[in-house]
Amino acid sequence: MKFLRAFTARKTSPLPAPVVMTLAVDGRDVAITYKRHVSARRFTLRAARDGAGFIMTMPRRARLEDAEDFARRSIGWIRAALAKQYDRQEVADGASITFRGASYRIAATGRTRGHVSEDAEGKTLSVPGHAAHLRRRLTDWMKTEAAHELDMASHKYASAMGTAFRKITVRDQKSRWGSCSSDGTLSYSWRLIIAPAMVLDYVAAHEVAHLIEMNHGPRFWRLVLRHCPHTRDAQKWLKHHGNALHVL
Repeated sequence: MKFLRAFTARKTSPLPAPVVMTLAVDGRDVAITYKRHVSARRFTLRAARDGAGFIMTMPRRARLEDAEDFARRSIGWIRAALAKQYDRQEVADGASITFRGASYRIAATGRTRGHVSEDAEGKTLSVPGHAAHLRRRLTDWMKTEAAHELDMASHKYASAMGTAFRKITVRDQKSRWGSCSSDGTLSYSWRLIIAPAMVLDYVAAHEVAHLIEMNHGPRFWRLVLRHCPHTRDAQKWLKHHGNALHVL
């Protein structure tokens, strides 16, 4: 019995906090966050979605020195990934940004008061406020638009699938586009409003389906595909363009 208790304690002990270190790549210091994961069986390296360096996932008991060596041996891959990263989008009068998958021109109104307004036909977003505040005004408005669109999409799929959720939260999630908790809370990234509408719609279908199937097994994917026929197209878009949602 003592052995069983000790073994259980080891299995449920908290993981060490992530460690952030830098790696020199062509004279540039690149941040790498080393994170242990309970189910990891090998080292995996991926670019952070917000463009802030890279994430190294490592097994619970792996040595940090071995993870660092893996990163050094992956410099070629890191160099190629850095070359594909997008530049941060400018938010200024006359600048172009992406919204709902289309290119929009920013028109600064110069007024200190008022709300952001969209001209869908002319592909223009009119933004009030001083130049220094345009980014915050625009992103706050986009978050509100995202919350509205995600609420509608989530209700649509919950009704179609015969389920219900407790509440929705919309945040700036760095590692995932959406999540579903065991208490029925759906969480989404507001940046989905930057992507084409089919992408936001798919993520809502994906998370609502988790209310029924809390896994990614065959029954889960049958459920998603039955209700969201553009699933494959949306997944492909996220794979190739997902990082671009973090440039704003």
